[in-house]
Amino acid sequence: MSKNNSKKSKKKIIIFGLLALLLIVVLALVFLNQDNEKIIKVETEKVQKRTITQVVSATGKINPVDQVELRPEVTGEVVQLPVKEGDNVRKGQLLIRLKPDQYIARRNKAKASLNFAKATLAERMASLAKVESNYKRVKELYQKKLASEADLEAARSSYLQAKAQVEAQKSSVMQAEESFKDAQVELAKTAIYAPFDGTITVLNVEKGERVLGSSFSQGTHLMTVADLNRMEATVEVDENDVVLISVGDTAKINIDAFGDEVFYGQVSQIGNSAKTSGLGTQEEVVNFNVKIRLHNPDHRIRPGMSCDAEIQTATHHNVLSVPIQSVTARKPKLTKKNKSKKSKNIDARKKKAKPIEVVFVVEGNLARMKPVKTGISDDSYIEIKKGLKEGEIVVTGPYRAISKELQDSTKVILSKTGFKHRKKK
Repeated sequence: MSKNNSKKSKKKIIIFGLLALLLIVVLALVFLNQDNEKIIKVETEKVQKRTITQVVSATGKINPVDQVELRPEVTGEVVQLPVKEGDNVRKGQLLIRLKPDQYIARRNKAKASLNFAKATLAERMASLAKVESNYKRVKELYQKKLASEADLEAARSSYLQAKAQVEAQKSSVMQAEESFKDAQVELAKTAIYAPFDGTITVLNVEKGERVLGSSFSQGTHLMTVADLNRMEATVEVDENDVVLISVGDTAKINIDAFGDEVFYGQVSQIGNSAKTSGLGTQEEVVNFNVKIRLHNPDHRIRPGMSCDAEIQTATHHNVLSVPIQSVTARKPKLTKKNKSKKSKNIDARKKKAKPIEVVFVVEGNLARMKPVKTGISDDSYIEIKKGLKEGEIVVTGPYRAISKELQDSTKVILSKTGFKHRKKK
């Protein structure tokens, strides 16, 4: 019996001993974790003063500033075509002539009608003069009581009728004159002349071809005349960027056909109407056309060439700046006064609170979160208007640390390569 009791007591001692050991291990781990805070390795750079130029990038096509698509206003057969595509032309030079025969006939007919109307008017005016003279004579006789009242009324009626016929014929003459002018204008439209000095960039017709006038439709596109000495880039700018652009802003233009060669220009026009693509879909894009006048365009440039433009919208000299990736957005912390209120109100305020821009500044071995006010930016750096001082060390990477992991007073260790490399640079 005593042996069984001793065995049971030994088992109890072993079990309690193991439990005590497990408890000690757990407590040790908790204690060690309290002292072993997470340390994040970061890259850094000093806050410095720089010149920052804000740039808006866009793509588009090269087009002439002055370009006209010529279409006939009358229908006919091409009988003269003294130019070909690529020819340089002078203002007023004949470019194309349509067969004028039917328009000459129409003009001659209108001229004959006008002459007939004028002759009839002369005849009516002669009759009016005769009737008017008779009316005056009868009127004098009536005053002397040598003619009856009936004779006077008959003469007066004939006079008024003749006068009305003259007025009606004057209207006929005016109508005939307008018809003659119209026929002359239509005849003149059979010849098309260059509207300005330029180059035939497109020619769509040949001699002998019949073309349609634009009286009741758009008309046949005969040719395009463009001034290749004045070129511009028409680019599409996103709706969020177009508000940054002003007329007169300078721009660098790269034309695909010329590789890395850079052309320079100036914003001459900003579109007021939006161009929307993918309307009603998740890929909906709203752009605005911006025209950039090229300075001294090269004779090699041709209409329709693709291009990329970098429009310089603003330049700030000698301003504090940090790398763009250093700036992130965090929701502001609630104050002690706010924390003392009910949790429901706190949650509601957290949802309404707008994120603010912050950077993390390294002080000793801690990352301090500082709110900042930013300005313009270029491809690499962003202007800091408020919140930092020159020479402070800001965290520049890695991205995950800046965007998520770092908090105010997080322990950090500097990367051996990050800061030194940037300092040399």
